[in-house]
Amino acid sequence: MSERYPEAGNPPPTEAEVKAETSSLGDLLSDVSRDMSVLMRQELELAKAEAKESATRAGKGAGMLTGAGIAGHFVLLFLSIALWWGLGLALDEGSGYVWSAIIVAVIWAIIAAILAAAGKKQLKSVQGIPRTQESVKKIPETLKPSEDAR
Repeated sequence: MSERYPEAGNPPPTEAEVKAETSSLGDLLSDVSRDMSVLMRQELELAKAEAKESATRAGKGAGMLTGAGIAGHFVLLFLSIALWWGLGLALDEGSGYVWSAIIVAVIWAIIAAILAAAGKKQLKSVQGIPRTQESVKKIPETLKPSEDAR
């Protein structure tokens, strides 16, 4: 144990230095273990709080986007009706409204086909979780669960 003399220009020992000099290694390791446990619990609680806040914001945003989607649907519906009505007046035949409805339906069928093809192409490009799959391949065989455990 080293002696410190404040009058020799050395500052007085800190509480941590005194504890290190007077406590056993077992006590110090126990303190470190307890402190790590407390730290991990605090970090977990912080992560939970952050996740809850993020989820709440995401939920509100998703709700607003859903409302916007519904409103957009009604816009398309009424624009389609207006187009149908306008074409019906322009054709001005006995069955003008029937043909204008068919024209609007064909336009929407073409749009649906284009969106379906683009969506199918996009889904084919999904690769799953490649980085996770790669890292799982690197786990040594001894750490993987055995067939008997399943």
